[in-house]
Amino acid sequence: MTKLLHIDSSILGDHSTGRALTADVVAHFRAKEANLEVTHRDLVAQPLPHLDMELFSQFGKDIPADAPRRDEHVQSAEVLAEFEAADIVVIAAPLYNFGVPSQLKSWIDRLMIAGRTFRYVPTGIEGLIGQKKIVIVATRGGIYEENTPAAAFEHETSYLKAVFASLGQEVTAIIAEGLARNGGANRDAILAAAKDKIAAL
Repeated sequence: MTKLLHIDSSILGDHSTGRALTADVVAHFRAKEANLEVTHRDLVAQPLPHLDMELFSQFGKDIPADAPRRDEHVQSAEVLAEFEAADIVVIAAPLYNFGVPSQLKSWIDRLMIAGRTFRYVPTGIEGLIGQKKIVIVATRGGIYEENTPAAAFEHETSYLKAVFASLGQEVTAIIAEGLARNGGANRDAILAAAKDKIAAL
């Protein structure tokens, strides 16, 4: 059985373009995989606490029943287990103030555990989780692609590619940008192009 982990992080709910496009990605893989098991984690409906030293110090450890903040520790362990078990990871990543939503950053902080998901080696960082298919759906109101005036301000897809590269993963990025430019005049064409890329996965 193939396991797919679907991550949503937009605060816009049903009005989110990224949520709609990632749903299309999941539907695409459902059509391709007869035995696809999907786990959906909505990081807005189920927010994770921001990382602090108490949480960080307990990553990867057994948590006693009477431990302070035990529910938060268990939640962190569940998030990591979902990611480790997944063969395919589909992530909705809107661009907020030039970076990823804080909700998504809190999820990433549960994955990056030295000695568990990656390790330091003489040549840099080596992933320890095997190979997964990582699909990022990046949505942006403006234009931030390479060789444009705002390219240096894009810390969303470039950041996520760096995160997953450190875990030994390659990323397929489906980018729908310019959605808010000219009053959204090109929105339909942008979404159609994104859906063509989804169909080609």
